[in-house]
Amino acid sequence: MTNPKDLTATSCIKLIKSKEVTATEITNIYLDRSQRVNSQINSLITICTEHALEQAKMIDENLDDHMEKPLLGVPISVKDVISTSNILTTAGSNILSNYIPPYDATVVKKLKDAGAIIISKANCDEFAMGSSNENSFFKCCRNPWDTEKVPGGSSGGSAASVAASQSLLSIGSDTGGSIRQPASLCGVVGLKPTYGAVSRIGLIAFGSSYDQIGPFAKNVEDCELLYDVIKGYDPKDLTSKKQIPDFNFEKSRNLKDLKIAICEDLINENINQNVKSVFDNTVSKISELGATIEKINIPYIGESLPVYYLTAPSEASSNLNRFDGIKYGISDQSGSSSWDTINLTRSNFGDEVKRRILLGTFALSSGYYDDYYDKAQKIRGLIIESFNKVFSNYDIVISPTSPTTAFQIGSLTNDPILMYQNDICTMPANIAGIPAISIPCGMSEGLPVGLQLMGPNFSEPFLLMASKIIEEKLSWNNGVKISI
Repeated sequence: MTNPKDLTATSCIKLIKSKEVTATEITNIYLDRSQRVNSQINSLITICTEHALEQAKMIDENLDDHMEKPLLGVPISVKDVISTSNILTTAGSNILSNYIPPYDATVVKKLKDAGAIIISKANCDEFAMGSSNENSFFKCCRNPWDTEKVPGGSSGGSAASVAASQSLLSIGSDTGGSIRQPASLCGVVGLKPTYGAVSRIGLIAFGSSYDQIGPFAKNVEDCELLYDVIKGYDPKDLTSKKQIPDFNFEKSRNLKDLKIAICEDLINENINQNVKSVFDNTVSKISELGATIEKINIPYIGESLPVYYLTAPSEASSNLNRFDGIKYGISDQSGSSSWDTINLTRSNFGDEVKRRILLGTFALSSGYYDDYYDKAQKIRGLIIESFNKVFSNYDIVISPTSPTTAFQIGSLTNDPILMYQNDICTMPANIAGIPAISIPCGMSEGLPVGLQLMGPNFSEPFLLMASKIIEEKLSWNNGVKISI
């Protein structure tokens, strides 16, 4: 029988197309593993047994008609902030603990059309607010490499489900690093696309000018396969880009002509020394491939943390207004007035969500708007301008993905500022709207370390091609496999 740990999405598709296995057999293998492993890592909120087997049966009964589908029979998990028709979609919150959407998100529809099998909904920080996946109403997700450690957040369940071979691919969302940071901590590949490259229709919003849906995979080849399915213009999404500029991707086929910048502003005292050592070793190996590597400073990038934590929560405070118990979510009707109902209902938000709503409301309030929100938006514009200047001279900017490896569950929950600093390397790409990918680059004390590559807007093919070459060079885990 096929071992799920040995499969990739690409090899799975080949097996099904050659009729060596059926889609139903593959689905049952991953359903079984999802159930067994979930008791150890709590990566999944819903396992879609009936729904998944139904999709697999349809493929098997008409296999010859489905042969051209790019994700034929591939089991995939979907972060639980993304709407799935007739499947529970909770956003990791008690507020939506019983919510079943009447429609599929655009990306989910694309996945189904491509032959993928939605096997599960992945655990996440409540409303995608967190860097550890400890803020979920459905309890903490655990890292498959060490179950006493966090998987990262907010898309921790998505990253963990791929790392633990509960699914071959996964879809997450990234507002300040929520794909790349858990990808780094779980030893998988995670891509945050350019803002507007992937439709956000059906995504439960956190920060609408930051949110972006993207793929997780075991390797870069599979990541590219999934990205090619979900990308593209969606007329329903007003932020979706119709015109995509052309890039010369030839340079990324051979790194000898590539100019790579190391962003020194992201390699400071916040970076763990073991992570720094793995990163330096990675840079050395990339240098051996012939790329020109230079250290640079990017103006205003050091202000990314305060800019993000003023603007993103401001958007969140507006977006979460809808969950007042009147139109959406649970409703506590025990109050004597509508106002009481709203108050009682919103008490069901978790502490981190409440913290960000209050922070955003404060930043937008009369008398503080100019001093906080408006200033932050101006600096955001300067950061965007800085990146544009950098990419006029360099092809790629690299940094560690996360300042640390996976940390102990509960170790940072009482220190939100220290927790927020876990996204210090990833936030700039969200602020600028540019694409960024995390690929595994080594191990530190038995835990994965990620390398982040950032490129100009809509340079995803370029980043993916370069990432493949680097991935081949690294051999990052020396054959080490997750034990669970």
